[in-house]
Amino acid sequence: MKTMYGRQFATMVGMVLLSFLMLGASFATLSYQYTIREKKDTLGRNAEYIAQFTTESIQAPMAGGGLVWKTDAFQSYLASVAKVSDSHVMVATPEGVIVYATSGDAALTDLQYASLPQQKVEEIVNGSCMGMTTLDGLYAEPRYLVGLPITTAIDGTDYLQGLVLVSSSASNISGVWRDLFAILLVTTLAVILIAAIISSVTSMRQSQPIKEIAAAARQFGLGQLHVRVDVGPRRDEVGELADAFNVMADSLSKSEQRRSEFIANVSHELKTPMTTIAGFADGILDGTIPPEQERHYLQIISSETRRLSRLVRSMLDLSRIQSDERAAQQQFDMCETLVRALVTLESKVNAKHLEVDARLPEDEPVPVWGDQDAITQVCYNLLDNAIKFSKEGGVLGLGVTVKGPKATVTISNQGETIPPEEQSLVFDRFHKTDHSRSADRDGVGLGLYIVKTILNSHKENITCVSEDGVTKFIFTMTRA
Repeated sequence: MKTMYGRQFATMVGMVLLSFLMLGASFATLSYQYTIREKKDTLGRNAEYIAQFTTESIQAPMAGGGLVWKTDAFQSYLASVAKVSDSHVMVATPEGVIVYATSGDAALTDLQYASLPQQKVEEIVNGSCMGMTTLDGLYAEPRYLVGLPITTAIDGTDYLQGLVLVSSSASNISGVWRDLFAILLVTTLAVILIAAIISSVTSMRQSQPIKEIAAAARQFGLGQLHVRVDVGPRRDEVGELADAFNVMADSLSKSEQRRSEFIANVSHELKTPMTTIAGFADGILDGTIPPEQERHYLQIISSETRRLSRLVRSMLDLSRIQSDERAAQQQFDMCETLVRALVTLESKVNAKHLEVDARLPEDEPVPVWGDQDAITQVCYNLLDNAIKFSKEGGVLGLGVTVKGPKATVTISNQGETIPPEEQSLVFDRFHKTDHSRSADRDGVGLGLYIVKTILNSHKENITCVSEDGVTKFIFTMTRA
């Protein structure tokens, strides 16, 4: 059984059968012991009454242990006891010869003058005998038998006068077992039927959403990323599985959308300089561009070629950063790293005649944990971006502050304000918030995205705040 219903049904039937088997065996054992105990007590009391009555009925002991009894009264008493207790009553000589036997309704002539097994006689003479027996064939089927000796006391000495035996059919015990088995069988079948119905309903309820998830997964494999699983208001494990599947589907859809956008953006960024290069090169080759302007257009071709090189290099850097599972952890001075990145861009700062406002702790360094090379690239990209979009002669600000377990780094510039609705988008790939950036031929649109990716790998945050002509990029680092 490979289906969920088959396994659940087999498990349920097995548990029901095992439970009823154990319950039935326990109940049968208890009922058997109770019935046997009751039967033994009843037959034992009747045998004692008969033995006592027989002793009182003896007028005088006879030679050889014979019995003298009041025939009519004695037989009537034995018949009454046998009828009331639904048993056979037998009286035998000390040697084991049955002298009288009755079932209550009539005398058992086929047992009269029959000899009891010597072993049973010895057991009775020695005290008592009880248990299931056929008396060596005297009975066609086993009967439960109790035997007691009949004694009289003369001058303080007990004399054996005979034997009394009371037996009962075991058919009533077998009947109890048959009735019990029938009840257990009917109950077991009814419980299995009810359990099968409940199991079918619950299995269908459990398996249906799983089948829907499997079908949705197959559709996902075919590229249909819009498929979702609806399991209604369920809050059990299957509902959690469906919710997790939908979350995964949303994530995959967003990833696919970002991938498509990334490919489109890369294609656009590659197409523009390649079109320019091909157009100017063809113009030079076919003579459309005059010889005196060839140098100018060759410079444009060279610039576009370098731009393509920077784009490819940035994409390779981004791929390398995203493939790293964890950022390397080492201790370094945040202030020193920031200043080194600024010194690298000194020529660009001077070209725009920018004033540098550095607010760094002077008394002691600010040690932080992280990948120093990667954080250096973060500082370089942010400073390069701030310089690029600063107004001529503006202020380039950089600062490091310490608060609690974090060091906060701020890089700001004076220039055009970024609209509030676009400030959260500046870290997207190839996003350009300012249309003037489109005219910039040096940028490739990946600098801030690389910054965000590096800081995310360090589990750090970065935000952009732009108002009143001042734009600030603020990120955190964990102090060492």
